[in-house]
Amino acid sequence: MEYKVNFTWDEEASVWIAQSDDIPGLVLEGGSLDALIERVRFAAPELIELNKSPTINSLYFTVERHEKVFA
Repeated sequence: MEYKVNFTWDEEASVWIAQSDDIPGLVLEGGSLDALIERVRFAAPELIELNKSPTINSLYFTVERHEKVFA
């Protein structure tokens, strides 16, 4: 089974947010993208097991960061 995790930068709160439609309950935040990815790598398998979902074959990450451009 493949699982997708989305990472989005929340400029207002100055944090990265990780969430997944494929892994119920996965919503984490952190100030550093690298640290948050590491947290997801540990949390995702635990949540998948708790949800009795199929075992992880692949874990995909998508990252979005939108910058405001001032003219």
